[in-house]
Amino acid sequence: MSNTFSKSSQIGMVSSFEELVNTDFKGDRNALCWYRNLDGDFKEIVAQLQLKEDITVVHPKDLLALQLSENGNTARAIILNDFRLLTDFGASPTLNLLKCYERDDEFDFISTDVYSYHVDRSPVATDTFLCTYYGVASDIISNAEAHQKILIPEIREKLNHLYDGPADEFENFLSENYFDLHYEAQPNARPIALGVGHLCRLAVDHPEQQVLPCIHRAPVENEGEYRLLLIC
Repeated sequence: MSNTFSKSSQIGMVSSFEELVNTDFKGDRNALCWYRNLDGDFKEIVAQLQLKEDITVVHPKDLLALQLSENGNTARAIILNDFRLLTDFGASPTLNLLKCYERDDEFDFISTDVYSYHVDRSPVATDTFLCTYYGVASDIISNAEAHQKILIPEIREKLNHLYDGPADEFENFLSENYFDLHYEAQPNARPIALGVGHLCRLAVDHPEQQVLPCIHRAPVENEGEYRLLLIC
């Protein structure tokens, strides 16, 4: 994975949280990853947590209530420290135990769920942080290897058929329904898996952003395996 990261102009590799939050995005680089080989047994934590819905929010108090082995306790301490670092930075981290995300199958020609390549948008300057502690990791692709779906003629034509309003408000319709956030990977695209244990920061579409937002997607989960994901 380190070789994959180091060969990519899209991802900047850093060695500390301070470097992660203080390094600027620049040019094609719209993702930063604090590369880590984590100790500890995260599978033990996943095994002890209770999945109440397809996505269950796990609070720090829930982690502290677990009776863990030494390796499990090491994993818990890492998660709690990541919580502290992000919270002190001003972010609002959420730890999710995931079976799967909800699918958007309303239309057969475009999807707006997180399994589709997409970018995040915010009205204020912010970034997306994520770390997969257990399970399959998210992946990203470069902006040069994807097309915005609303610009693909056949998809745009079908969206036009859906729209029932003034022509000059069509773009607002696309934005309000999040169609404009989703992308189609080119046939030669080379996705990069963000891996397990690495805390990553992805560029978001906002008014002050100096680079293109990072195109990413959630992975299809392995059968019978939950994911443990920190995100904010």
